[in-house]
Formats: sequence, C-alpha cells, structure tokens
Amino acid sequence: MSNAIQADKVMDLKGLPCPMPVVKVSKGIKEVEVGQILEAQTTDPGSLTDFPAWARTSGNEIVDTIQENGVIRIFIKRNV
Repeated sequence: MSNAIQADKVMDLKGLPCPMPVVKVSKGIKEVEVGQILEAQTTDPGSLTDFPAWARTSGNEIVDTIQENGVIRIFIKRNV
C-alpha cells in the first residue's frame, strides 16, 4: 500500500552523512505546498531517528517510511 503514495517532490539525498539529509529537507519542504508530500531518499541510517524528531519539532508529519535495497524512503507531509 505504501507504494501508492505519490510524492509531489522527491529529494535524492543518498550518500549524504548526518545531519545533511535533515538540513536539506528542512529547506526543501518549503518548496511544496501545505498538504503536499515530499519524499526524501537517503542511505543514512540515522535518518530513521532524525526525521521523526525533526517532524515533531517542525510540525510536519512522517506519512510512511520504506526501506529497500539500502535506501530509506521517507514520505513527509507538509503541515505548516
């Protein structure tokens, strides 16, 4: 069912070390409208804890997280 999520913007953050994926997404989220979905693709295992913490403090929402073939795909809904 997760593959049914359609991202309005995809950010390829593969290969970037912590904290760069979150830093880039915190800027990139402003490029989608409130209610739209941003997909962050990262290989940093720290993203599994960094993104939920960032979402809580920023007011945005992690809709889904998919791990496949070493890539972590995090779907974030812009709420603010």
